[in-house]
Amino acid sequence: MGKHPAYVHTVLDTKRPRELAEFYRQLLGLVYRAGDEPPTDGSPDDADWLVLTQPDGTRQLAIQEEPEHRATTWPDHDVPQQLHIDYLVESVEELERHKDEALRLGAELRLDRSDDEEEPLYVLADPAGHTFCLFVGTHGGF
Repeated sequence: MGKHPAYVHTVLDTKRPRELAEFYRQLLGLVYRAGDEPPTDGSPDDADWLVLTQPDGTRQLAIQEEPEHRATTWPDHDVPQQLHIDYLVESVEELERHKDEALRLGAELRLDRSDDEEEPLYVLADPAGHTFCLFVGTHGGF
């Protein structure tokens, strides 16, 4: 270990871990950590902790069962947003494609700022109600 703690992954709470893991697996092209795949032998899927990685094994997200999880109501403040994840895309065309895919997978559109000339973006909520942004932009290495 180095001088500082090492980032491992972001953990999202949900009442239905497999459903949320499948949403992000498909949306982001991730894979399950070995042993976290859905059962294929007909046994019940009682997973309460799942890890999603890049195909090279780099951890990205963990999904944790939390029976009392309450989805944020953002932009309404009844249940505040406590965290959100940002995802960059390269173009407005990619922004639209990924937004449509997220909606197809069960996301809910919370804010449409796709007409913003400086930073077009969408804020969506995943099936468990966690908000995330898709926006057009660049950063080092993108």
